[in-house]
Amino acid sequence: MERARQRFHRLLDNATVADLRRPTDGTRWTNEQLLFHVLFGYLIIPALLVITRIFSRLPDTASGAFARLLDAARTPFDVVNYRGSRLGARIIPASRMAVRFDQVISALQRRLDREPDSALRRGMHYPTSWDPFFTSYMTLYDIYRYPAQHFDFHSRQLTLRDPG
Repeated sequence: MERARQRFHRLLDNATVADLRRPTDGTRWTNEQLLFHVLFGYLIIPALLVITRIFSRLPDTASGAFARLLDAARTPFDVVNYRGSRLGARIIPASRMAVRFDQVISALQRRLDREPDSALRRGMHYPTSWDPFFTSYMTLYDIYRYPAQHFDFHSRQLTLRDPG
């Protein structure tokens, strides 16, 4: 998480307004919108942790059915995901993203430090069509790892200079 925090800061610190408005490589977002999308990947983790904790206590078939339902709703998810990042970059512009990124990383690090190993092994089924880093079964440990994988993937699509 610390590596991601430092890289996120470097990208923002070295980006001009023109850089942030430039299109990305392989998405329909601008660099600023894709940076928000990456930030959002971290912001959703607390909710995913709660959902995983709940479903991990239910019969395995419950999370399997939930994952299938979410997979069936992929098209509306894709629309909301795309438009949400466009709107999100207006609500939390680049000038405020670094502070919000620091806040979410700090909160996740504190939470992870308190997690017993037994909790990190609990998991549930996930919708594999929603994200290339969602697997059919994910533990809390996987959920904590997810946003860094998501960031690393999308950082290759940014058309920003990373001096690090």
